[in-house]
Amino acid sequence: MRPWALGLALMAAACAGRPTGPELPTVARVDLPRYMGTWHEIARYPHHFQEGCADSTATYRLEPDGTVDVLNECREPGGGLRRARGTARVVDPATNAKLEVSFFRPFWGDYWILALGDEYEYAVVGAPSREYLWVLAREPRLPDATYARLVERVVALGFDPVRLTRHDAGR
Repeated sequence: MRPWALGLALMAAACAGRPTGPELPTVARVDLPRYMGTWHEIARYPHHFQEGCADSTATYRLEPDGTVDVLNECREPGGGLRRARGTARVVDPATNAKLEVSFFRPFWGDYWILALGDEYEYAVVGAPSREYLWVLAREPRLPDATYARLVERVVALGFDPVRLTRHDAGR
């Protein structure tokens, strides 16, 4: 197993950890077909399994059985492309905002949609453990004012903004 693949497996196990802090609210409802497609990583909490990654994207495709095919890609320092394929499943069908993702079964990690633009132009994804956090957008760059609002939102949800590393600045 490649080191980054092991990291993804460990991430999935860690995401399933116990919540730290108050209940983590998600968005009220996610239209899954509308959520599908490619998302660009704008910011994230750093983790070893994404070390050296730049220009990260996640592409989601809804499968006929209701699961979601997940393809994560990023550029490595030497210019190579790193890929990881996984599966996500909805765990809260009332909202479709709480999912679990696995890159290596039997390990599943929480993927909760915490903020979502009205036009599905951005999303904030995290885990109730508050150890994982991503800011995603449909475009490779997010306006500064929008990013600032999202940072305010994650602070209100109990995430540490100091750990959040922005990757789209200067694109």
